[in-house]
Amino acid sequence: MSIAMILLLIASGFLSGAVNAIAGGGTFLTFGALTLVGLPPISANATSSITQFPGYITSTWAYRDQFGGLWRGALVLAIISIIGAICGSLFLISLSNPAFRSMVPWLLLGATAIFAAGPKLRPKTQGQSHPASPLGIAMQGATSFYGGFFGAGMGIMMLASLGLASGGDYHRLNALKNFLSIVIAAVAIVIFASAGAISWLHAAIMIPAVAIGGYAGVAMAKKVPQAILRWMVVAAGLGLAVYYFVTG
Repeated sequence: MSIAMILLLIASGFLSGAVNAIAGGGTFLTFGALTLVGLPPISANATSSITQFPGYITSTWAYRDQFGGLWRGALVLAIISIIGAICGSLFLISLSNPAFRSMVPWLLLGATAIFAAGPKLRPKTQGQSHPASPLGIAMQGATSFYGGFFGAGMGIMMLASLGLASGGDYHRLNALKNFLSIVIAAVAIVIFASAGAISWLHAAIMIPAVAIGGYAGVAMAKKVPQAILRWMVVAAGLGLAVYYFVTG
């Protein structure tokens, strides 16, 4: 691996961590960088899941005071998330790289559209019901399948579905979303690792950079308008989609 490739991975990892801390959407950057340095799409997707995992844990810990009264519903949705993530991850590794690559630009377009609409999809704070309602279970099953298959945009999708199913305070829903993201990512990582789909060398280079970027992102959040970063991520998503359409 050349020095230029290593620097690209470090830079994208740092920016991914910072963007996730401020606005979300860092997966676009890690996935894109991993494909640009030569990883096949399935391996890039699996490795990107590894790089984002520590951030889910720290975010959940930061929201630990929001879990009062949430645990019963959270555990039900965690079980649903395990099932959905298993199905999505197994579906991914059942595909060939050419087959998955043909899906990537469409997946990126869909995820970018969801991310761009994120502020409008954010749940209302009025009212509150049990998060593990029949609607919540159905929507979490679909979201966790998507998360196991292709994680970009999963957080926005989950916030929207949790808000639609249960309503309530935004931070309460964000805490639940972060917890369920750990479950989905952990399942995907186990399956991807068992299938030999993860490039541990690339992951080892990016994880420290993502962690540092996430720490720096908290300070940046006070200075950089979130709208600017949001549209930078949208531009990256659209750029990657165009790249895969042109080179596919």
